[in-house]
Amino acid sequence: MDDDGLLRMRGIVKQFPGVRALDGVDLDVAAGQVHCLLGQNGAGKSTLIKVLAGAHRPDEGSIRWAGEEVTFSSPASAIQRGIATIYQELDLVPGLSVADNLYLGHENAVGGFVRRGAQGAEARKVLQKLGHPEIPVSREVGRLSAAQQQIVSLARALARDARLIVMDEPSAVLAHDEVANLFRVIHDLIAEGVAVVYISHRLEEIRQIGDVVTVLKDGRTVATGLPASSTPTAQLVSLMTGRRVEYLFPPRTVSALADEPLLKVENLGLKGSFEAVSLAVRPGEIVGLAGLVGAGRSEVLETIYGARRRTSGSVSMHGRSLPAGSVRAAVKAGMGLAPEERKSQALLLGEPVARNVTLASLSRMTKRVPGWLDRRRERITAEEATSGLEVRPADVTRAVRTLSGGNQQKVVLARWLLGETRLLLLDEPTRGVDVGARSEIYALIRRLADSGMGVLLVSSEVPEVLGLADRVLVMREGRVVHTAPAGELDEHRVLDLVMEGSLR
Repeated sequence: MDDDGLLRMRGIVKQFPGVRALDGVDLDVAAGQVHCLLGQNGAGKSTLIKVLAGAHRPDEGSIRWAGEEVTFSSPASAIQRGIATIYQELDLVPGLSVADNLYLGHENAVGGFVRRGAQGAEARKVLQKLGHPEIPVSREVGRLSAAQQQIVSLARALARDARLIVMDEPSAVLAHDEVANLFRVIHDLIAEGVAVVYISHRLEEIRQIGDVVTVLKDGRTVATGLPASSTPTAQLVSLMTGRRVEYLFPPRTVSALADEPLLKVENLGLKGSFEAVSLAVRPGEIVGLAGLVGAGRSEVLETIYGARRRTSGSVSMHGRSLPAGSVRAAVKAGMGLAPEERKSQALLLGEPVARNVTLASLSRMTKRVPGWLDRRRERITAEEATSGLEVRPADVTRAVRTLSGGNQQKVVLARWLLGETRLLLLDEPTRGVDVGARSEIYALIRRLADSGMGVLLVSSEVPEVLGLADRVLVMREGRVVHTAPAGELDEHRVLDLVMEGSLR
């Protein structure tokens, strides 16, 4: 190992009942280096970082840390050694303040009493270093936005003086300017000798921030030490999937659309989030909402769906007005929502795939005796709904938490295909989804639109909006500032429109 070597993992094996999640993985990370870890969902990335974080004990293999052979018996032991992990599903405590979360487990205390003033001051310094002094250290974390919670999780790692920080999909909930700020922080960290293991499905990010790349497939290391900036995309994709995958949006010829809109939104407003939003979606049309995190895009979808009670304006389906704040009325009118936070807002993780698929259609799954669920009908219905979407594994009795991110998203989509859904609201449909499953979801969205379904799409990835949508609405600070056919826009033009002050 080189003199600057910090971490060496050799032959790491981890088995779970019926699954060999890691099958001899090797990983070397040097101080002052950004080491990117790539692989499809299910390749073993999450299991590997949990071994490194002390959450899992390896069945075989060795770990050397700073030249010493170590065993991490718990997450606390890894943290004590200087290894901090920021998981994709953040492990913050919602009911505690920002400062309390930063110093949870190593509080600034004297005689058993926490010195909250000093702790708050330290927390503000860390947030200042991250470029986010506006986040109040006394506010409960559960009241922060998803992007702010991501920043707090990063701040917690810095507060522990970590020598190695593992970041699992850190940019998934961040806007373009937030990602640029994250990269600035990472560059500052590596300049100080801190090592970063960076996991992302966004290959363009790997090129921007990474030094070297390790690729996992089926629990094994298939390539390591690849230069992040110069390794061809086709090579990376081939290593991850074992096949050639064209990461392209399916071609589509838009036929003449009906004059009468399926969805019509007029002067919609939600106090404190957005105002005067007007849009229409016709049958067979994909409409995209582009903008920074915090621009109000997700809130627009949730308000249209009735999950939030609008304070002004109107929403109508098929020409019929929908009452404010009524999800029941929206679903009855043929509307379905696939939310951004699918694990907390759309899925029952401990329940089987079948239950998750039929959740919005349970009335059709009952026996003649009211209230008695026909489990056989539920299973057969779920199998029919998921087979066309190629949900893997195909076993609908399997708990949905065991599925990869892409397959979990397919389960959410299958739910709405069961009913009489005419309009699908998609919020970040490929968040945390690997490159292979991403192409499948793109093709599915296009197929739905081709069949006559209307789609209203929100995505933080501008190429995704432009590649899928027929028409794009650009939002900034709670207002629609531009509307145009997708073919008349490019990524640079959209970014100019969404950035604050760009039109002044």
